[in-house]
Amino acid sequence: MLSARSLFQEILDNDESFRLFCSIAASGESQGGWENGRIAALVPDSQRALAPKIVRHGADEDKHGRIFNALLRKRGLEPVDVPAATDYTMLLERRGIGLAHEKLRADQPLTEQDIVTYLSHSRVTEQRAADQMVMLRKYFGADPEVGKAVKMISNDEDNHLAYCHEELLRFAYAGHGRTIQGTLRACALAEIAVYRDVSLAVMERMGRILRWSPVKSRTLAAGIHGMYAYERAGGWRRMVSLKMPERRDALGGPATSAAEFA
Repeated sequence: MLSARSLFQEILDNDESFRLFCSIAASGESQGGWENGRIAALVPDSQRALAPKIVRHGADEDKHGRIFNALLRKRGLEPVDVPAATDYTMLLERRGIGLAHEKLRADQPLTEQDIVTYLSHSRVTEQRAADQMVMLRKYFGADPEVGKAVKMISNDEDNHLAYCHEELLRFAYAGHGRTIQGTLRACALAEIAVYRDVSLAVMERMGRILRWSPVKSRTLAAGIHGMYAYERAGGWRRMVSLKMPERRDALGGPATSAAEFA
């Protein structure tokens, strides 16, 4: 029977598909680490108190990249180049979502509006990441090879999501509410389309590696299109709601270490 658990188990059991999966994940996390590092360096004076949390966010993303690379090393595998069609972070940037890398490479301080844009983008993408990790934790949290990594990353993603909710609400109370809602909506509608396209590209490559039958490939593609249809019809709204999280000041301390995965 075709299920999310059986699909991911198949990917994890094959070295080449596992190699591609971890390479894509490591690349995205490392990119997020760089972006947060630059944002922290360019935070406007009015928001300097937020800088340590942004640094922590970036450190967590860097740690996740190291964890995925460590999982590869434990199998004696090297990362592969990430196909452009599977590069989630760059495809989002090309759609104008988040802060452009050109802006982050400059040495000009960001504005409060830029920070609102960053937090809105993060609130949407961290929702996706948290949802994915909840699924992986459910199915593979006890797995001897990847379980510890899945649980650590899942906890971090929950912290990131809580941080985005709390900080966006702070900005909303300061008068940015309408801007936040408009930015969140634009980010969410762009993200669900990028996620669909990336999912199709990843599954197409996994299918070649694992020699899936045409029927299986078409079934998975139909499922991806079905998820997009659901999200486009209204599922995207889960990505834009804001509520005060139970985890307050979730990024208020130092990042945890990835040394155990080295």
